[in-house]
Amino acid sequence: MSRKIIHVDMDAFFAAVEQRDFPEFKGRPLVVGGQPDSRGVVATCSYEARQFGIHSAMPSSRAYKLCPHAVFVRPRFSAYKQASQAIHNIFKEYTDIIEPLSLDEAYLDVSKVTLCNGSATLMAEEIRSKIHKSIHLTASAGISYNKFLAKLASDQNKPNGQFVIKPGEAINFLRSLPIGRFYGVGKVTEAKMHSLGINTGGDLKNKSMNRLQQYFGSAAEYYYEIARGIDHREVSSHRVRKSLGSETTFQHDLVDKDEMLSQLKKLSEEVLTSLSVRNLLAHTITIKVKYSDFTQVTRSYTSDSVVSVDNKTTDLLSVLLSKTEAGNRKVRLLGVSFSNLINNNDYFDSGQLQLF
Repeated sequence: MSRKIIHVDMDAFFAAVEQRDFPEFKGRPLVVGGQPDSRGVVATCSYEARQFGIHSAMPSSRAYKLCPHAVFVRPRFSAYKQASQAIHNIFKEYTDIIEPLSLDEAYLDVSKVTLCNGSATLMAEEIRSKIHKSIHLTASAGISYNKFLAKLASDQNKPNGQFVIKPGEAINFLRSLPIGRFYGVGKVTEAKMHSLGINTGGDLKNKSMNRLQQYFGSAAEYYYEIARGIDHREVSSHRVRKSLGSETTFQHDLVDKDEMLSQLKKLSEEVLTSLSVRNLLAHTITIKVKYSDFTQVTRSYTSDSVVSVDNKTTDLLSVLLSKTEAGNRKVRLLGVSFSNLINNNDYFDSGQLQLF
């Protein structure tokens, strides 16, 4: 039986939540992220702002130059998490096999679902309709028989649309698709492929496995298969993130070590909250320090017990910061991340509660 996979991707999610909650922002170019006079970057922006060439990860100062009349707002993650939870509750009306990729997108395996006469296309339409009616946001969806194609399809009719790639249609769909649209082909790989005459999915499909191995090494098999619409990955409802972190760039370089430690504590509190929401614990903590000359270092600590506990994290931040040149050198960016993550329930089940 062919699988039925839906990829749901919210449209300009952070910006859409802001426009929903603050009607005065509707129809206006809106940037969520750092302020234009800061060193911050764009987290996301409304479609009105994208018309001016603004995109995520762009410096906010650059976004301001492109569109001086844009509205700049700081992210409200609590609002986005609340909306995301409501969206996932709708997903659960259709299937328990849900793989979240982020707050605003997820894969759903509806292969064995009998709702809507078993039609994944109709299910996607219903899901998008419910999100719009009850949460007042729009979503796009892609429907296909594997994750790679479903994700590609969800981008085809954005915003507020959906697209289906049926079995037997993939090769024709991929043949003329620009290689930069392929999930897993980043900017560097795209440039390399262009230099090799690989500009479309058809060009990629024409390359033999041996030739791809010469060009791309261990990634060759992945490229060989996606050019043919092959993706055997399952939708995993038990997918655990490898790490979770947060960082910030300061408007003015920091010189005081106590202030740096205070900023690290704020960042860690934000990440600890995110871990708690996801019911995760961590065995490794890492700090990132970028100096004023843009050189950067990381310092990590790993323990057999969990380190994602307030009092333990605070002590470790101080120790890790002392192992850098912070205080002797100006600092423009600080970051905190947690990795070696495990599910909270798994931790207690393993009998390690005493390690707290």
